[in-house]
Amino acid sequence: MAFFDAHETRPEAEREAALFAALPDFLSRAITEAPGLARWLEGTDPAEITSRSALARLPVLRKSELMALQEVDPPFGGFANPATLNGSRIFMSPGPIWEPQGTGADPWQCARAFFAAGARPGDIVHNAFAYHMTPGGFILDYGARALGCTVFAAGVGNTEAQVDAAAVLKPRVYAGTPDFLKVLLDKASESGKDLSSIKLGLVSGGALFPSLRSEYRDRGIEVLQCYATAEFGVIAYESQAPEGGATPGMILNENLILEIVRPGTSEPVPDGEVGEVVITSFNEAYPMVRLGTGDLSAILPGRSPCGRTNQRIKGWMGRADQRTKIKGMFVDPKQIAEVARRHSEIARARLIVQRDGERDAMTLRVEATGAAAVDSEAIAATLRDVTKLGGKVEIVETGTLPNDGKVVSDERDYSR
Repeated sequence: MAFFDAHETRPEAEREAALFAALPDFLSRAITEAPGLARWLEGTDPAEITSRSALARLPVLRKSELMALQEVDPPFGGFANPATLNGSRIFMSPGPIWEPQGTGADPWQCARAFFAAGARPGDIVHNAFAYHMTPGGFILDYGARALGCTVFAAGVGNTEAQVDAAAVLKPRVYAGTPDFLKVLLDKASESGKDLSSIKLGLVSGGALFPSLRSEYRDRGIEVLQCYATAEFGVIAYESQAPEGGATPGMILNENLILEIVRPGTSEPVPDGEVGEVVITSFNEAYPMVRLGTGDLSAILPGRSPCGRTNQRIKGWMGRADQRTKIKGMFVDPKQIAEVARRHSEIARARLIVQRDGERDAMTLRVEATGAAAVDSEAIAATLRDVTKLGGKVEIVETGTLPNDGKVVSDERDYSR
């Protein structure tokens, strides 16, 4: 059985000891180099953070708080090490949240996920993640090239041109959102183009529904997924099972400390209980300590049958807050509030996220102010401008929207 490196099969106790032996020195440097982190952890003695119980005494930093800190001290809120920025990149994720690129040949630790999915040096990778503003395209691009693959930087959209390129380049590996591969394959079938070279997929940015994974397998493509964020890169990934398909759960990446905490608190939950994913990384450029991702998951007990020994999580199980990923992009309740602010005729608004076949679809349901006329096309244009995603606008009667505090309602069925 092949592994990316020896770290993946270390005894669990050895890995745990190494992480917490390295943490105090890392925290000491990070506090010195990132003044925002120093302010956030004021009063903390890094030398004392040598165990999970000690780490759990530190506050969880949530993305809403990070956004507020970045507004006060732009662009990074003082959480980045300025010495690492020269010759690097800056990204903007929805919110907005600003992120610097890390250092090294694979700053988001993505090569390991490609290897576990079956990619090997020499493979051509068709990368259909966006390279514009957000880091998604670069996360997969750097990982594939660090593994020794050749990358076609396809980006998003231009479906026909992407099909033409894939027919010529004959990539073995697709990287992108789960549903866009189906778009490419269907377009190729319509136009008589041959994309049978694609045998593997590494997808992220959305849920890989069982029905879609099964369809890809029927078409001769094994598709595995990784769970990644802009701040950390690949947090966890699936691995190939010997008989094909994916092994259960997702394996935690190396050089990360994972905690599952009770949503809204800093308190870790018992293994197996669903809670918010909180990560501490060893990224010298962007030292994040106990950052709450806003994603829900749970520890999956036992060791992966693939032989990798790190912790496993059950995968993405929804959001601890209402910030929701749609077509690979996060939509925040603040963005829906901004749409309503730009249209005085909107009294209340609620974004509904559903599935349209195998693709994400969103509908903004709007209640009007009094007898005000509502221009649904203008609101739809604003929705696209604010979220960078297209969606329908549906005008509903006053009092129709539930009074439950929800601004973004994810109604996708993740069991199918």
